[in-house]
Amino acid sequence: MQSDNPLFADLAKLMNSAAGTFAGMGREARDSARERFKEALGGLDFVSREEFDAVRDMAAKAREEAEDLKARLAAIEAKLGS
Repeated sequence: MQSDNPLFADLAKLMNSAAGTFAGMGREARDSARERFKEALGGLDFVSREEFDAVRDMAAKAREEAEDLKARLAAIEAKLGS
Protein backbone atom coordinates (compact mmCIF):
# COMPACT_ATOMS: atom_id res chain seq x y z
CA MET A 1 0.00 0.00 0.00
CA GLN A 2 1.52 3.30 -1.11
CA SER A 3 0.76 6.66 0.43
CA ASP A 4 0.05 9.75 -1.65
CA ASN A 5 1.05 12.03 1.18
CA PRO A 6 3.65 14.51 -0.16
CA LEU A 7 5.21 14.84 3.27
CA PHE A 8 6.18 11.16 3.30
CA ALA A 9 7.42 11.36 -0.29
CA ASP A 10 9.56 14.40 0.53
CA LEU A 11 10.85 12.72 3.69
CA ALA A 12 11.78 9.60 1.70
CA LYS A 13 13.60 11.73 -0.89
CA LEU A 14 15.43 13.58 1.88
CA MET A 15 16.51 10.34 3.56
CA ASN A 16 17.63 8.89 0.23
CA SER A 17 19.67 12.00 -0.53
CA ALA A 18 21.20 11.99 2.96
CA ALA A 19 22.20 8.35 2.57
CA GLY A 20 23.87 9.14 -0.76
CA THR A 21 25.64 12.13 0.74
CA PHE A 22 26.94 10.12 3.71
CA ALA A 23 28.12 7.35 1.40
CA GLY A 24 29.94 9.91 -0.73
CA MET A 25 31.52 11.49 2.34
CA GLY A 26 32.70 8.08 3.47
CA ARG A 27 34.28 7.33 0.08
CA GLU A 28 35.92 10.75 0.01
CA ALA A 29 37.31 10.33 3.53
CA ARG A 30 38.65 6.86 2.68
CA ASP A 31 40.29 8.11 -0.53
CA SER A 32 41.77 11.10 1.27
CA ALA A 33 43.19 8.92 4.04
CA ARG A 34 44.61 6.49 1.47
CA GLU A 35 46.28 9.38 -0.39
CA ARG A 36 47.80 10.78 2.83
CA PHE A 37 49.07 7.31 3.72
CA LYS A 38 50.68 6.93 0.29
CA GLU A 39 52.35 10.35 0.65
CA ALA A 40 53.66 9.44 4.10
CA LEU A 41 55.09 6.15 2.87
CA GLY A 42 56.37 7.68 -0.36
CA GLY A 43 59.31 9.27 1.42
CA LEU A 44 60.47 5.95 2.83
CA ASP A 45 62.88 3.77 0.89
CA PHE A 46 61.17 0.42 0.48
CA VAL A 47 62.48 -2.27 -1.83
CA SER A 48 60.62 -4.96 -3.69
CA ARG A 49 60.82 -8.61 -2.67
CA GLU A 50 62.86 -9.39 -5.81
CA GLU A 51 65.44 -6.71 -4.98
CA PHE A 52 65.67 -7.92 -1.39
CA ASP A 53 66.16 -11.54 -2.47
CA ALA A 54 68.84 -10.55 -5.00
CA VAL A 55 70.82 -8.59 -2.39
CA ARG A 56 70.44 -11.40 0.15
CA ASP A 57 71.80 -13.90 -2.38
CA MET A 58 74.71 -11.58 -3.19
CA ALA A 59 75.54 -11.24 0.51
CA ALA A 60 75.44 -15.03 0.99
CA LYS A 61 77.78 -15.50 -1.97
CA ALA A 62 80.15 -12.83 -0.61
CA ARG A 63 80.22 -14.57 2.78
CA GLU A 64 81.07 -17.89 1.12
CA GLU A 65 83.85 -16.28 -0.89
CA ALA A 66 85.22 -14.59 2.25
CA GLU A 67 85.28 -17.95 4.06
CA ASP A 68 87.09 -19.54 1.11
CA LEU A 69 89.64 -16.72 1.06
CA LYS A 70 90.19 -17.07 4.82
CA ALA A 71 90.84 -20.77 4.39
CA ARG A 72 93.28 -20.14 1.50
CA LEU A 73 95.06 -17.44 3.50
CA ALA A 74 95.37 -19.74 6.50
CA ALA A 75 96.82 -22.45 4.25
CA ILE A 76 99.34 -20.02 2.74
CA GLU A 77 100.32 -18.71 6.18
CA ALA A 78 100.74 -22.27 7.44
CA LYS A 79 102.97 -23.05 4.45
CA LEU A 80 105.07 -19.97 5.01
CA GLY A 81 105.29 -20.56 8.73
CA SER A 82 106.81 -24.02 8.40
